[in-house]
Amino acid sequence: MTDTDQTMDTRTPSPPYGYSRQCHRTREEQIQLVAEFHAHRIRPSRIAYRTGIDIAFVEALIAGEEDTERFPRLVNYYRRNRFQQRMKDTRALNPGSRYEQQQRIEREYREQRD
Repeated sequence: MTDTDQTMDTRTPSPPYGYSRQCHRTREEQIQLVAEFHAHRIRPSRIAYRTGIDIAFVEALIAGEEDTERFPRLVNYYRRNRFQQRMKDTRALNPGSRYEQQQRIEREYREQRD
């Protein structure tokens, strides 16, 4: 990454791996949260940092090592919901930019499914 790339990157850095805090959610709630965050393309370390869920559990879910049947279904469910919400949000745009935005949203959705 060059210096200009670093100055243009406005994202916050990933949290350190040693960061931890208590998570008071049930295992079911943790799985649903990880699926929702993952569907929104948020990095595993960031998911763990924001929710307090163990990073090893987050990575195991995403890698398909834990809850191999239900987790992918939840991710697909949240991706579909996000897709539908984003398409609905384009209604406020003018027709020219709406079409371009919808094409981009559909392309991103197809890429995520593959």
